[in-house]
Amino acid sequence: MYKLNVTSDFSAAHKLVGYDGPCKNLHGHNWKVRVAINCQKLDEIGLTIDFGIVKKYLNEITDKLDHQLLNDLEAFKKVNPTSENIAKYIYNEMSKKINIQDCRLVEVEIWESDKSSLIYSDLQRKN
Repeated sequence: MYKLNVTSDFSAAHKLVGYDGPCKNLHGHNWKVRVAINCQKLDEIGLTIDFGIVKKYLNEITDKLDHQLLNDLEAFKKVNPTSENIAKYIYNEMSKKINIQDCRLVEVEIWESDKSSLIYSDLQRKN
């Protein structure tokens, strides 16, 4: 089994509706995102999945979040743009793009600071 990791970043603002603390106010983060993909086999030239393709897919997603007020985006109209919900959103969007027989997205890790991160993984999902 091979595990491929690719990172990206974006800067965005958000506020947590219904939260009783300072994060209820508008504030921003320089987010970092890591996606992890497990692959069972190598292709004929010895690759799992091209890093460049994974970077392209991840950047397509993070570019939509970059320099946005996350609360205003359609994905976060009905749920708070918490680290948990952002990680799940990125996971779901990446899952649509990683469609290779022997590879599957296994987790998304998101940092809202250098000291705080969260990992989302859909362990019940089948290949």
